[in-house]
Amino acid sequence: MTPPALAALVWLLAANVIALLPSRDHHWTNAYVLIAIGLPLAVWVGLSHGPLWAALFVAGGASVLRWPLIYLGRWLRARLRR
Repeated sequence: MTPPALAALVWLLAANVIALLPSRDHHWTNAYVLIAIGLPLAVWVGLSHGPLWAALFVAGGASVLRWPLIYLGRWLRARLRR
């Protein structure tokens, strides 16, 4: 297994384990850290394995980090309506 694929697998496993743990701030701090690590990791996977694998990794990450994406969509929609 290549280093980018292994790193992506570890990131996905860690994100799922973190989602199972209790948190006082509803996992927002963890989400920021996961996003900061996941975005460069998605680029690394894309450069090494192609855009399809990067898209699959992003889709897997989006399934775990769905609330930050929902709030981002709401924020963008509000900004575009102005």
